Amino acid sequence: MQQKIIILDFGSQTTQLIGRRVRELDTFCEILPYNKFPVGDETVIGVILSGSPFSVHDPEAFKVDLSQFVGRVPVLGICYGAQFISYAGGGKVEKADSREYGRANLCEFDGANPLFKGFEPNSQVWMSHGDTITAIPEGYKCIASTANVKYAAYASLSQPVWAVQFHPEVFHTIQGTQLLKNFVVDICHSNQDWSAASFVDTTVAELKAQIGDDRVILGLSGGVDSSVAAVLLNRAIGKNLTCIFVDHGMLRKNEFRDVMHDYECLGLNVLGVDASEKFFADLAGVSDPEQKRKIIGRDFVEVFNAEAQKIKDAKWLAQGTIYPDRIESLNITGKVIKSHHNVGGLPKEMHLSLCEPLKWLFKDEVRRVGRQLGMPEHLITRHPFPGPGLAVRILGDITPEKVRILQDADDIYIRGLREYKVKLSGEEARRVLAAGVPADMKDGEIEVSLYDQIWQAGTILLSTVRSVGVMGDERTYEHPVALRAVTSTDAMTADWAHLPYDFMAKVSNEIINKVRGVNRVCYDISSKPPSTIEWE
Repeated sequence: MQQKIIILDFGSQTTQLIGRRVRELDTFCEILPYNKFPVGDETVIGVILSGSPFSVHDPEAFKVDLSQFVGRVPVLGICYGAQFISYAGGGKVEKADSREYGRANLCEFDGANPLFKGFEPNSQVWMSHGDTITAIPEGYKCIASTANVKYAAYASLSQPVWAVQFHPEVFHTIQGTQLLKNFVVDICHSNQDWSAASFVDTTVAELKAQIGDDRVILGLSGGVDSSVAAVLLNRAIGKNLTCIFVDHGMLRKNEFRDVMHDYECLGLNVLGVDASEKFFADLAGVSDPEQKRKIIGRDFVEVFNAEAQKIKDAKWLAQGTIYPDRIESLNITGKVIKSHHNVGGLPKEMHLSLCEPLKWLFKDEVRRVGRQLGMPEHLITRHPFPGPGLAVRILGDITPEKVRILQDADDIYIRGLREYKVKLSGEEARRVLAAGVPADMKDGEIEVSLYDQIWQAGTILLSTVRSVGVMGDERTYEHPVALRAVTSTDAMTADWAHLPYDFMAKVSNEIINKVRGVNRVCYDISSKPPSTIEWE
């Protein structure tokens, strides 16, 4: 039986990050809503309670019956999880004099406690809470403190229960991985048998058994997820897989040609469909971002279905759906920010069964599987790219000429990011290495490209705006473009990347000199939240 850690989600923005950290310990985990613990599941070896945007005292705060698992398997409460354990057990949780946010150091900790095995004095942790624990329940003891937080961590005297008010899952907690390893491996006794190699072997065998001699259709986007899914399926069923790659005309410069070449080199059976005329015609005059997304989504389904129907004996539709697409959101606000294309379901008229070989993987795990499958690095490390393509990076209506301008500017920017090398150390180096970027540590430093250092980058054409410029002795009245680059771990939150000034100057100069229609370059320095990564 596959061992697993259950992570109960109370709505924290870093819940998925906890899951990734557990997976990095070669241990399978599932993220479930706080009220859906799988009672009776004997494969569960431990439970982690996440943080939450709520206070335990809020009327709408999420609460769970701890008796479902406390005393049965080891439990670790993080931030809100720690406060809820205290609150439910009769301890005191009160509003802090000031919000405790940012770096702190463990001035005291119980080095004999298994949770803190291997910890160094004054180890840095990351706090993020408005309430604080002022008294722990009877039968518990304090095992760590900071200068401002007495109960930074506490543990039960009689049961396998631990709680920390800091966030071990974030990189700012320097020994956070050590703490999670202590819990998952030493306390929960994980066998650590979840790896890219074991996943490939198990999944290929399962796909062969599931699909047999049936034919499968897969829609390719050129991105990491669908490409890895295609190579994995190809290893399992070979010629019985047919991939369809639709060019809606809003891909990056030469992307359709380049990606088709990559797929050919991988031995995939791919049908390339140039449907750009249809998409441009249906998008003519449309400026509303949500309407653009809906039109592109509708047209994609129509084009894909038309091609799929030519494969008469197909019985399966494969998708590159990954685990974050499927995690059941608590949807605290109930508001839609923008529509997504990740999990749209199957059109009823297709009458196909669904196959999702990557449905249990996080993005960094998908990349590890891609490397295990021998895929080229430039496909594996490709940044996330929106399904509607450049259509949502052009403010205003879409025309072939605007797409041409944006493609040319974006090509200069992305090539520049790939070519510019930087040296990283400390937290930044650890973050990049944990994301799976191949790099060798030398004298405490790694060297990577700017492209590999950041999560996502792209260029935005402000086509509804014109600015005055001068080229030679002539006045110009053309469009500005904005460059965007963010660092992130899961796209739930993102910070703008601090790119070197000399790189920015070079790229700006090259775009203005070489791209007809652009006379000004800006850089977006907004983070998510409050902004989104994409502009539309």
